[in-house]
Amino acid sequence: MGYKNYSLTGFTEDVASAKPAPGGGGVSAFVGALAISLGNMVGELTVGKKKYQDVEEQIQEMMQKAKSLQKELLELIDADEECFLPLAKAYGLPKDHPSRQIIMEEALQTACTAPMDIMRACAKSIDLIEGFAKKGSKMAISDAGCAAVLAKAALQAAVMNVYINAKSMKDRKYATGLINDADHLLMEYCEKADTIYQKVTEEIR
Repeated sequence: MGYKNYSLTGFTEDVASAKPAPGGGGVSAFVGALAISLGNMVGELTVGKKKYQDVEEQIQEMMQKAKSLQKELLELIDADEECFLPLAKAYGLPKDHPSRQIIMEEALQTACTAPMDIMRACAKSIDLIEGFAKKGSKMAISDAGCAAVLAKAALQAAVMNVYINAKSMKDRKYATGLINDADHLLMEYCEKADTIYQKVTEEIR
């Protein structure tokens, strides 16, 4: 636990191990944190420049939001592990355990909590990255494009944990609602990230 204070080597070694976590969810959160960190870097390279004085206040506000999202996404690495471990234990219950189905259903729902939070944080990040790409220093616009790609990847990766766990739920109404929410985020924000990337690419090529 406490992955936000881990070394990069330690984190990647744990991901590569047979441990149940960190897995796709934790890695998604980390990639999302890297994405919004790049967006914030664009802001850092913009403030204080006379050329961008008219948007400096807006950039500073965006940077504060970016720093908050970076912190949230790093914390979601551990949150994802905490949400997944009850499910790992539930799978280990005997098939004839009298409360297995109830425990499993609760664990499946809990396991989707952090991945959905990661998706929402990535969506907010893409909104901010769009702003950094439009208003930030043109010298750092390629980093905004890179940030968009990473945020989209994190979004798409996080949804994998939502899909696989929702598929096993007995409460299909709950599962369908969860999937619909996830699909809506994917549809809106993957397209937005692609648009950012395309515009940046056209500008720098």
